[in-house]
Amino acid sequence: MSETAGDPDVAIIGAGPAGLIAAERLAQAGHSVTLYERMPSPARKFLLAGRGGLNLTHSEPFESFLPRYGAARDWLEPALREFPPQALRDWADGLGAESFVGSSGRVFPKAMKASPLLRAWLARLDGLDVRLLPGRLWTGWDDTGALRFVTRESAVETVKPQATLLALGGASWPRLGSDGGWQAILAAKDVAVAPLRPANAGFAVAWSPVMRERFSGAPLKRIALSFAGRRAMGEAMIDANGIEGGAVYALSGLLREAIARDGHADLAIDLRPDLDGAALAARLERRRAGETLSNHLRKAAGLAPVATALLREASPGSLPTEADKLAALIKAAPLRLTGTAPIVRAISTAGGIVAAEIDAGFMLKRLPGVFVAGEMLDWEAPTGGYLLQGCLATGVAAAEGIGRWLSSAGHARV
Repeated sequence: MSETAGDPDVAIIGAGPAGLIAAERLAQAGHSVTLYERMPSPARKFLLAGRGGLNLTHSEPFESFLPRYGAARDWLEPALREFPPQALRDWADGLGAESFVGSSGRVFPKAMKASPLLRAWLARLDGLDVRLLPGRLWTGWDDTGALRFVTRESAVETVKPQATLLALGGASWPRLGSDGGWQAILAAKDVAVAPLRPANAGFAVAWSPVMRERFSGAPLKRIALSFAGRRAMGEAMIDANGIEGGAVYALSGLLREAIARDGHADLAIDLRPDLDGAALAARLERRRAGETLSNHLRKAAGLAPVATALLREASPGSLPTEADKLAALIKAAPLRLTGTAPIVRAISTAGGIVAAEIDAGFMLKRLPGVFVAGEMLDWEAPTGGYLLQGCLATGVAAAEGIGRWLSSAGHARV
């Protein structure tokens, strides 16, 4: 993509997934588009997230998919229906990143990584004459209503497009470009923004020295977590400061709000969700004379050392020896969470521009011609493909809204 300046039809600020797909849709519709990116290169968070296996979306039935967006479901649903998981898969396939469904139902590109898909995506945008201007920090609007940018060389540039899309992300992983600095700019325009909070983050636990020193980094596999009537299956990992992982992230919004309200959240961990309590108790009845409890739990209940250590954390003093009580503990080991990991260590962000501030085309009601998409908006979802799906779907919806705005009669230049 070229780096020439000018006044395009559309200025997109933020070259992450939401901004990139909006640029693609708008350029395909014949509009001139320029992408402005604070970092030296685009989609840095997208690339990092895909290093361990890029999770594109999820294959579960759509009616099960929608509730993953919690309180934001109602206003996100039109965008998700317009660009559902199958549309995302078709789009990725069209870029040569043929997808497949993993055993968990998650959808991945066959190459697993984000970099091949991003290279193909940027090549497509280049072929559509989308301009990319990296190293531009957006600082708001000048007195004439022009967008104002500061370059890496501290020069000031202004541009006055017909429409603007803000796709600046949240505030997690700020070293990759999204630091939430846009909040003050929009607050000065009276745009309501819910406070940014960590989502899909770990939680603090007051581990004993033994747990902290011996089991930091150890995984808890095939577990189920329960809190406030919700249950999440998956895996977690112990770290020196607490616990994190996919199963934890699925409940992170509820846990975060409980900690903010009560100062703690009491999580229940089922270490053998595949067995009911009675079956587990029957296994535990058969303990050989002289066998250590740790060895008995390993053989009879299939518990790894880290799981046994977690039981000891949950039962100060000594573990129960009665089979039924021990089974009950394994099925619901209590764990008190005392804090949320800081937002800079979170995978994503909750909070952002509240839904009441945007119209059906994702335009800010207070700023005609200015649209928003992606993680800037007030929604959150667990890992598992829901985050990328939400970002891309809102990017597509915002592009559609911009297209309608540009084709309408008498719109103002912003």
